Amino acid sequence: MAVSLYSLLSPTCFLAGVSFVMSCLVVLAIPASAAGITKHYTFEIRLQNVTRLCHTKSVVTVNGEFPGPRIVAREGDNVQVKVVNHVSNNISIHWHGVRQLQSGWADGPSYITQCPIQTGQSYLYNFTITGQRGTLWWHAHITWLRASVYGPFIILPKKNVPYPFPKPHKEVPILFGEWWNADPVAVVNQALQTGAGPNVSDSYTINGLPGPLYNCSANETFKLKVKPGKTYLLRLINAALNDDLFFSIANHTLTVVEADATYVKPFRTDILLIAPGQTINVLLEAKHHLANSTYFMAARPYFTGQGTIDNSTIAGILEYGNPTGSVSGSSFTNSSITSLLPALPPINGTSFFANFTRKFRSLANAQFPANVPKTVDKHFFFTVGLGSKPCPKNQTCQGPNGSKFAASMNNISFNLPTTALLQSYFFGKSNGVYTTDFPSVPLKPFNYTGTPPNSTFVVNGTKAVVVKFNSSIEVVLQGTSILGAESHPLHIHGYNFYVVGQGFGNFDPENDPAKYNLVDPVERNTVAVPPNGWVAVRFLADNPGVWFFHCHFDVHLSWGLEMALIVLDGKLPNQKLPPPPSDLPKC
Repeated sequence: MAVSLYSLLSPTCFLAGVSFVMSCLVVLAIPASAAGITKHYTFEIRLQNVTRLCHTKSVVTVNGEFPGPRIVAREGDNVQVKVVNHVSNNISIHWHGVRQLQSGWADGPSYITQCPIQTGQSYLYNFTITGQRGTLWWHAHITWLRASVYGPFIILPKKNVPYPFPKPHKEVPILFGEWWNADPVAVVNQALQTGAGPNVSDSYTINGLPGPLYNCSANETFKLKVKPGKTYLLRLINAALNDDLFFSIANHTLTVVEADATYVKPFRTDILLIAPGQTINVLLEAKHHLANSTYFMAARPYFTGQGTIDNSTIAGILEYGNPTGSVSGSSFTNSSITSLLPALPPINGTSFFANFTRKFRSLANAQFPANVPKTVDKHFFFTVGLGSKPCPKNQTCQGPNGSKFAASMNNISFNLPTTALLQSYFFGKSNGVYTTDFPSVPLKPFNYTGTPPNSTFVVNGTKAVVVKFNSSIEVVLQGTSILGAESHPLHIHGYNFYVVGQGFGNFDPENDPAKYNLVDPVERNTVAVPPNGWVAVRFLADNPGVWFFHCHFDVHLSWGLEMALIVLDGKLPNQKLPPPPSDLPKC
């Protein structure tokens, strides 16, 4: 016997002028007795003509869809995704937030856990969902291809296990993205060549649609239809490349119930702030007394840095009932839409940032405990921020003072290797590939949030930190004021972590730890370091392998704001990294 998942998901596949059959039929049925089954997907990487802002271009997609298809599995399921590359670009896919316990070969970042999948090649990503349920996502993890290669990864609870909140009438993924009229890979390549900041996107998108506030886009507007009195679970995913985003729905309050696929103590808010890489699940309670009414939702960036940013607003529509001649973005003028948009904080609304992020707390109950390490085996203190590197001889550069922009952790700007770190580590061939001398603390301390040092030059290297299996880790991430203080969304592959503390200014190792929350800190996979501030996270190093630790602003990732974490094998067989699969791509 099979049961339909449509009652839970009501999926709306995102179309780019192609059939949705490939990506949707796979979620039609799951055996009612399943206690962990294998879900098979095929991702065909191919070019597809997509038109946005009256501009048609050939876009790298999965199965011709923009955004890409939805993956749906239950906690305990095995997921196998065969990725076949039909384009000239190399490709790899990262399953953002999936723990990948003993399956590090399937994590996906190019040149970290695998060599990329080259033209005409394929690779089977094979992993099991262990101890996770909620909203995650997947995306390309090489250069800026995730601008179009991304999609939702929805993990349902085990069969007959309810949500710890009222069952929603319908579940709706909402993916924030960015659209470039140009090729985003060419955009970043040009920036890396000149040393300047990259050109910003031409619009934001909601589920791939720019909406009525952009030119030529009134009929390309995301619309959410609701019934009065019903409750909807909105699965929010920030897939934008370089922007934290505020989000709100006019005249509606949202209840936050989950962050990064971890349940949280519910709290109500009119406005959300979501960083790239993060997911937030919210309950939307449709009002009882409304029918044939329309409200606008809106998102726009939060930014405190010195660079150029797309400071535009994207709008979508929340529609009650089924009015005759259903509204579209073209039903309104720009001025009338602006007057109907929800109020959002200013672009530099750091006070909202601070207040909002502090509201997140783990459930910390018997069913969903907060297993935060109370003691720490290894402390790390990493600065995160911008910097520069010298302009090559006989070249004119457009970065700070004629240099090139760079970014770093502890002033080490990561050089991406030409072979995968995980392979080099597993086979004991690290010579010439990477070193294990990444500093545990800054080599040259300074007033991190005060007047920047005279020299902003970074040191380049491919460096990793090595920790023992099952050691408890604390990492303090300290933002700097070098070339502008801004938020940095830091993501660790292969792990969740507990956000035990945060603050503004320089971290105080004598006094700040006493203020840590070790009772119910939020558990996440991506945390936003406050501008000119710090965040402290703790986790247990229980997953052997090589794990990427990086800023999820792709511009900063391209400039080197990343490092690698090597977790050694434990003593037992289930504490060791297994050998690589036979079809692992070669460099």
